[in-house]
Amino acid sequence: MTKQQLTTQRLILRPWRDSDAAALYEYAKNPNIGPAAGWPTHQNVEESLGVIRNVFNGPEDYAIALAEEPDTAIGAIALKLAGGSDLFPANDTTQAEMGFWIGEPFWGNGYVPEAARELLRHGFEDLNLTAIWCTYYEGNEKSARAQEKIGFEPMHVIPDTPVPLLHETRTTHANRMMRARWQELQAC
Repeated sequence: MTKQQLTTQRLILRPWRDSDAAALYEYAKNPNIGPAAGWPTHQNVEESLGVIRNVFNGPEDYAIALAEEPDTAIGAIALKLAGGSDLFPANDTTQAEMGFWIGEPFWGNGYVPEAARELLRHGFEDLNLTAIWCTYYEGNEKSARAQEKIGFEPMHVIPDTPVPLLHETRTTHANRMMRARWQELQAC
């Protein structure tokens, strides 16, 4: 089954392609991006291609692209389904964890909240999820503000969370959106 493409007023959320490797490298080599999200900066286009093929290959992993430039990835957004998150039981198919990042030149334009709202819609309406989680590491204020703006509610703080790709531990803030809350936000 081919993964669907999701669209918003300004964005296209589409499957990653090998041809996105150069664009991914352009943004993922920036030390302001990966380390804040728990992964090291990319060192070359080949590494970025490996990430596309081996990490951004889940059933709900999407490249974020501007509607007027659909072939150029500017960020990533995904829902990690059952077995892909430590925030809920591995066999729970009613929950997912959302993750996202966007290239620094696109910060401050509201693209992440716009993409996240569409992925929430997809998760609750199309995938019939009841809860979607989202986390950020202590100090990642941009992610914290984005999650608050989207409507995620703080649930708990997890100290000493392993960050395997950076060989360290950090404090994680876990937030959640329930389907009922999402429906309330749609009504406003």
